[in-house]
Amino acid sequence: MNKITKTLLSVLTIALILGLAFYPKIKKTFFAEETKEKGKEKSGPGGKGGKTSVIVTVVKSTRLDDMISSTGSILPNEEVEIRSEIAGRIILLNIKEGDVVAKGTVLLRINDDDLQARLRKLGFNKKLAEDNEARQKVLLQKEAISQREYDIAVNSVNTISADIEDLKAQILKTTLRAPFAGRIGFRYVSMGSYISPSTQIATLTNTNPAKIEFSIPAKYATQVKNGGTIEFVTENEEKNFIGRVYAIDPKIDPQTRTLQIRAQAPNPGNQLVPGAFAKVNLILKTKGSAIMIPTEAVIPEAKGSKVYVVKNGKSVSTKVTLGTRGDKTVEILDGLAIGDTLITNGIIQVKPDGEVEIKEVVK
Repeated sequence: MNKITKTLLSVLTIALILGLAFYPKIKKTFFAEETKEKGKEKSGPGGKGGKTSVIVTVVKSTRLDDMISSTGSILPNEEVEIRSEIAGRIILLNIKEGDVVAKGTVLLRINDDDLQARLRKLGFNKKLAEDNEARQKVLLQKEAISQREYDIAVNSVNTISADIEDLKAQILKTTLRAPFAGRIGFRYVSMGSYISPSTQIATLTNTNPAKIEFSIPAKYATQVKNGGTIEFVTENEEKNFIGRVYAIDPKIDPQTRTLQIRAQAPNPGNQLVPGAFAKVNLILKTKGSAIMIPTEAVIPEAKGSKVYVVKNGKSVSTKVTLGTRGDKTVEILDGLAIGDTLITNGIIQVKPDGEVEIKEVVK
C-alpha cells in the first residue's frame, strides 16, 4: 500500500467518524421543516382533528303533487285587427297607440256624405210611394182599379223601405267602435287616409285574463279535466303564476301524439305578455305534504341510500327511504324529520362523526 492510498483512507475514516458524531443535529436541522408541513396537513380540513366546511339546508315539509311538465306560450284573451267594412276617407281618427279603450268606444269615422244624400232621396221617394199607396187603396175600395195595381203600389213602398234600411246599415259601418275593452297596438293609417276593407288600421288586444296554450303526451289524455290547475313561469317573470284549464282539444294530434290544452290565468297587471314562453306544470293529483330534499344530498349504497345531517357540530350518517323522484328533488319517506340540518354540498370530504363547519345555509 503506497503513501497516497493510505492518506485517502485516513481522510475517509475521519469524515465517517465526524458524520456519525454530528448526525442527530443534521437530522433535526434538515427535517424540521418537513415535519412541520406534515403537521399542518394533519390539522387541515381533511386531516385528523380538522373541520370540514359544508353547505346545509334545513329539512321542511313541502307540497307534493303528481304533475306533468310542459312548455307553452302566452296568448291574449282577445285580439282583433281593426279594419273597415266599407271603403272611404277617414274624417275622424280616435286611435292612440298604447291607449286602453272601453268596449263601444268610437275609433274612427269614414266620410258618409254620399250615403246621407241617398238616404234623404229615398226618404222623399218613400213619402211619395206612401201617398200613392193611400190613393190606390181608396180607388180599390171603389173598385176603380184592380187588386194587382194596388199590390204594385204597396210593393213600391216596401221596396223603398228595404232600401232605406240597407242604406242605414251602410251608414252604421262608417263608424268603427271597439268590439271589446283592450289596448290599442300600432296604428297604420292617418287622418284623411283613404281605406278599404283590406286596409289594416290597428290592432286591439285584451290580455286579462291571459291564456296559456301547451300540450301534453297522449297517454295523459284521460287524466286531465276542465278546471284542472296549472303552475307556470315565464321568461320575463320569476314568480309563479296559477291558472285553470278551460279548454281541451277533443282530438290528439296524429303528427306529434300530443293533446293541446288551454288554460286561463288572471292578469290584472299585464305581467303576462302575449307571445312569451311559458314553462308549465299541469297538476294531475295532489298527494299532500312530504319531505323533499335535493338529489345531490343522497348517497347511494349497496343496501339503500344515506344522507349526512349535522348534529352537535358533527356529521352523522343517516339511512333514508326514497319515494317519488323529481327533476332536482327526491321524496324522503323515512329517515329524516322536519328541522334536521341536511348537508347538501361538501359530502365528499365529510366523514362519519367528523367535525364540520357550516359555511352556508340554503333555504
